Amino acid sequence: MKDKEKAQEIATQRAILLAPLLSHDLDKGQIRVLKEQICREAGISERTLRRYLNSYQQKGFSGLIPQARVSQDSRAIPALVLDEAVRLRKEIPSRSVAEIIRIMEWEGLTEAGAIKRSSLQEKLQEKGYSGKHMAIYAAGGVATRRFQKRTRNKLWHSDIKYGCYLPIGPGNKPQQVYLVAFLDDATRMILHAQFYSNLEQSIVEDCFRKAILKWGIPEQAYFDNGRQFKNKWMSRACAKLGIRLIFAKPYSPEGTGKIEKFNQNIDRFLDEYKFDNSERSLEVMNERFWIWLEECYQNKPHTALNGTTPHQAYNLDPRPLKYLPAEKVANAFLHAETRKVDKSGCISFGGAKYEVGLPYVARSVEVVYDPSNTEELSIEYQDDKPFVVRKLVIGERVTPKPQLPEFLTPVKPTSSRLLDGAQKQNQKRKDKQQSTAISFKDIRKGGGSDV
Repeated sequence: MKDKEKAQEIATQRAILLAPLLSHDLDKGQIRVLKEQICREAGISERTLRRYLNSYQQKGFSGLIPQARVSQDSRAIPALVLDEAVRLRKEIPSRSVAEIIRIMEWEGLTEAGAIKRSSLQEKLQEKGYSGKHMAIYAAGGVATRRFQKRTRNKLWHSDIKYGCYLPIGPGNKPQQVYLVAFLDDATRMILHAQFYSNLEQSIVEDCFRKAILKWGIPEQAYFDNGRQFKNKWMSRACAKLGIRLIFAKPYSPEGTGKIEKFNQNIDRFLDEYKFDNSERSLEVMNERFWIWLEECYQNKPHTALNGTTPHQAYNLDPRPLKYLPAEKVANAFLHAETRKVDKSGCISFGGAKYEVGLPYVARSVEVVYDPSNTEELSIEYQDDKPFVVRKLVIGERVTPKPQLPEFLTPVKPTSSRLLDGAQKQNQKRKDKQQSTAISFKDIRKGGGSDV
């Protein structure tokens, strides 16, 4: 009776797993996403889920009832023996079921052949001490709980995904493209995403700037530890914009799960793009991608949003967007490097010379610049007002030697101040020594007596 009740309970659990897949309004893409989610949460394979679904479609609920196993050995494992088997597994998790049985037989806890490997394995599975269970415990326990911010622009995620190859290299040579995307944690909306032709730091800068100009400033930005994200520029830009910068812990991919999940959707676009007949250029690819993003993601119901689309969830959020003046955003996205001014009052930058000025000779100045245009640089030094310098034009003739500023020119001395000062100091020392000298003659005049 108990076995029958247990079988019914198992069938009920399987029916609950299949329930989301039984809707007639789902397309193939939605079914695939639901299958992946069910397998991940239930800890079963896609093959097992497919077997459950086929059995239900053929036999209904009865097809989900597990078949009773015919065992050659129907004897139950004594509780004390099972407890000892659990202890042996906990002592050394890598012990196999066969080794556990062998140890108990050698120690006289059970007779040889009394316990079948399949029976003990099933019991260990029921108690939570199977090989898979032990591997999970060794890895740090259960999975990390999911998190989600309550309002938009609380936290942004970003990542880089490798794309396909386009004939955009020298001589139309195939060259791989890369997607950068920024995603809002609370609403799953993609704030900006774009394909680029390189893996340089500049692709993250460009995508980040466009997302901010469209949707305002986030409170926090969460990135992995890639060099395109974890660098001096990102720290400086976020500090100037008032964005808290957070990096994922090494070997902890669960923190970037949302953006990784979105990247899986990108695989569908790339699969479709293989058969696209449009021009094979980066510009056209991005145009096709933005249309796909709008129709197949931004305005498509999301399972994590209770059926609401990311676009709806973001626009219905009452939290006001925080925009900054375009000039402040542009300034925050500039780069900054340190250069030392040479004796001619110039600095070397990007293979060119820029005249900073003789007042800064031998000083280290901060060079602030836009990587896309280095014809002009902004120079910052301590509390001085920033100023702009341009590339130095080298003429055909030698230019006259520039005059040093007055405050840097030497002053002709009228005397040796060191020797004069030393003489005064020497006289003070002599005067002090003379005033503290005491003679026996002075003591007698004062009425003193000989001792």
